[in-house]
Amino acid sequence: MKFLTRNWKQILIGILVLALGVSAFLFWPLSTDVTDRVPASYDYDVRILRDTYGVPHVFGVTDADAAFGLAYAHAEDDFLTIQQTLAAARGLLGAIYGPDAAPNDYMVQLLRMWEVVDAEYNTLAPQTRAVMEAYANGVNLYAREHPGDVLIKDLYPLSGKDIAAASVHKSPLFFGLDGTLGDLFREDRDEPVSPRPTSANPFDLLSPARWAVTGQMIDTQYGSNVLAVSPARSANGDTYLAVNSHQPWTGPVAWYEAHVHSEEGWDAVGALFPATPAIIHGHNRELGWAFTVNSPDLIDVYVLDIHPDDPNQYRFDGEWRTLEVQDAPIRVKLLGNLTWTVKQEVLWSEYGPTVRQDHGTYAIRYTGYGRVDIFEQLYRMNKATTFEAWRAALADGGLPMFNVGYADREGNIFYAYNAELPVRPEGWDWTDDLPGDTSANLWTGTLPFEQLPQVLNPAAGIIQNANSSPFQTTLGAGNPDEADYSPAFGIETYMTNRSLRALELLGGDDEITFDEFLAYKYDMAYSEASAPAQYRERLLNAEFPAGEDVTEALDLLRNWDLSTHPESTSASLMLLTLYDLDATVSGFSGSRLMKFDVTDDALVTSFLRAIEQLQTHHGRLDVPWGEINRLRRGTVDIPIGGAPDVLHAVYGDLDEGTITGTAGDSYVLMVRWDAQGQVESQSIHQFGAATLDETSPHYADQAALFAARKLKPVWLDEVDILANLEREYRPGE
Repeated sequence: MKFLTRNWKQILIGILVLALGVSAFLFWPLSTDVTDRVPASYDYDVRILRDTYGVPHVFGVTDADAAFGLAYAHAEDDFLTIQQTLAAARGLLGAIYGPDAAPNDYMVQLLRMWEVVDAEYNTLAPQTRAVMEAYANGVNLYAREHPGDVLIKDLYPLSGKDIAAASVHKSPLFFGLDGTLGDLFREDRDEPVSPRPTSANPFDLLSPARWAVTGQMIDTQYGSNVLAVSPARSANGDTYLAVNSHQPWTGPVAWYEAHVHSEEGWDAVGALFPATPAIIHGHNRELGWAFTVNSPDLIDVYVLDIHPDDPNQYRFDGEWRTLEVQDAPIRVKLLGNLTWTVKQEVLWSEYGPTVRQDHGTYAIRYTGYGRVDIFEQLYRMNKATTFEAWRAALADGGLPMFNVGYADREGNIFYAYNAELPVRPEGWDWTDDLPGDTSANLWTGTLPFEQLPQVLNPAAGIIQNANSSPFQTTLGAGNPDEADYSPAFGIETYMTNRSLRALELLGGDDEITFDEFLAYKYDMAYSEASAPAQYRERLLNAEFPAGEDVTEALDLLRNWDLSTHPESTSASLMLLTLYDLDATVSGFSGSRLMKFDVTDDALVTSFLRAIEQLQTHHGRLDVPWGEINRLRRGTVDIPIGGAPDVLHAVYGDLDEGTITGTAGDSYVLMVRWDAQGQVESQSIHQFGAATLDETSPHYADQAALFAARKLKPVWLDEVDILANLEREYRPGE
């Protein structure tokens, strides 16, 4: 008995020691020291000058020096998001965040992203690669100096290929590839497949009604505005540009402001995303540009005809071909530091990436595949000093989508519907899936840039786009002709409220001053031609149950001037109605979509729920919009105007009677070149330069200005920066 007791004690002690060891492995923080992987210093000559708003002005001798400093400065403010962006492109999210993040890593391997990067990286210009390597090294140095912040040791050292991979990874997400993949993984999927062409008229099989979206707004992933005015319409021969993208206020596609300057001629200010080695949109001394999201049809799904006796063979042009089959290793975090590597099948067919499901085997084809030159394109646009050079960079680059607006010191204004539009064989219904057994529907080319919808220096002196039709870019002559473009391209023909208002405001003023231009950009009204204006009239003529609240609510609605100013008490009713429609009506994506075909019953139901929201949470109906619509950041909680799809766009999450802004107007940059070609600009960020540091004075120091629709100066000259300097330093010192 004593012997057994003694042995059991030893066994128990052994178990306890093992348990402690396992616990230490599972939950003790892994070493984040990267000193064995990252040099202690790099040979770059760069200074970072932070102005009084914390905005970094990066001064390098060479462009590579400046890119190194840009990465270091951005890492100081948003290191976590930069790492998350690069880890996503590496396919490491599952190992960091667990099974819910693993689909990203599957996508990276399914699309062979790193095969593309490895094959194409050296085709980039040497100077581009030097900039990307320098940016990677800037993040490397910051990681070495801040080991407690490093997400995962396996990420380091970063290289220029990682930066290129970030663009390859993020680009197709903007035109919905993740949604297409998600659709293929539904438990049940029964989508129509295009019939094969049989008609002498190749367009007979296209369904015009399915492409007819005029009169409604579709749900774009993000909104945006670009406005430009030439000397032909400005009050004193100036040229104006509004850089006004609408993005989420936090996360991997939230804007960060920076100014990059080198002695090699790079001198650009504007906004960029984490892990981007150049300004995405903004201006230099000579010219400026802005992007808005467009929604062409850039993705096709093919349904493969699988051999009845061999699941790895598919019919193509009357022959059986063999799928390329691989098992992709995906590392997944299970508990604490414990990870497990699982194998996931990835397939490849003649059409491209392919997935096998119980309900079918599907191939995906999308534009832009195989290109790694997006950042080279942006870098060239940053450095261009003439319209011709800038346009050449736009035409030659790898951006597969986005509307682009432009203005310069010479008074040129320009718009392009930028997209790699597939030149699809006619006769198929490209709104459906396609039969995956024939080369007859296997497109390979895209429409040349010169043939895309474009507008250069229209007689009206204005261009605009707000995620809207390229065929109504300006007023009068100069618009592209819709008849020139096949419906198979999927080019938008609808007009958003923002576009309607932009044309109404800019087109109604023959001599626009810069102050008026600013006011037009911050317009907070719906057009009389918009869906909300029609909703108001329909509600005023609808049948409601009797009650004092309904009578008071209809009186408020009757007096609504279509404005979403924070003081408006009438706006609250309609906007809460829109948010309710967003949550309850199938096919209505309310924060970015106002549909004309919402039924009267749905409108009435949502209006009654808006009344209930106001009474329940505010105790009255005449609540100013700013009491409901809030900008919240740390300890800041302030009213804000604007609403879905007005030029001063604000989108948010509704909870217990208030809305917290989450997206919309974010980084705003308003640019003016005077008649002599001198540039000045003003900007604002919804929060501030310090993206993640709640202890920083710049965590929310721009929020009050943003909510008040005010701007701060942009300093380009070093003498002005030094006059408004917070601190100056060199990375690594």
